[in-house]
Amino acid sequence: MTVAIRPAGPADLPLIAELIRALADYEKLAHEVRFDAAVLGEKLFGARPYAEVLIGEIDGAAQGFALFFHNFSTFEGKPGIYLEDLFVRPEARGSGLGKALLARLAALAIERDCARLEWSVLDWNEPAIGFYKGLGARLMDDWTVMRVDGPALDRLGAQPRVSAD
Repeated sequence: MTVAIRPAGPADLPLIAELIRALADYEKLAHEVRFDAAVLGEKLFGARPYAEVLIGEIDGAAQGFALFFHNFSTFEGKPGIYLEDLFVRPEARGSGLGKALLARLAALAIERDCARLEWSVLDWNEPAIGFYKGLGARLMDDWTVMRVDGPALDRLGAQPRVSAD
């Protein structure tokens, strides 16, 4: 068995879309998948990419992916890598592919002089939490994720701007 990790390219867009949908099914969130494939492609591979994708393969067949982007730590004064999505097809779990994807992300973080690699995990996903802890990750119990989206984002964005003059 050969495990390989490679950067995704524009030709991988249908595969990426398929893997995102498979991840959403696993997380019981398929009803929240709303992306337009053309827009996704532009945001990943256009003039200003907002995220990057690694494809994980076993014996040449794509079996998983990691979608990530850079964030920034003001306390560290350095960028970090935020892993938005990590998914390995059920039939490929236990093959070492998930670990290989995370190891490649850690290597990228080191190569890019990042202070950290971080991600969120659903609190019910005990297999993933155990897997991550086994790699040395730690839960950030003192932090809570906050989100503004949909109509609340529209309302907040429509607030009057304060002039800097």
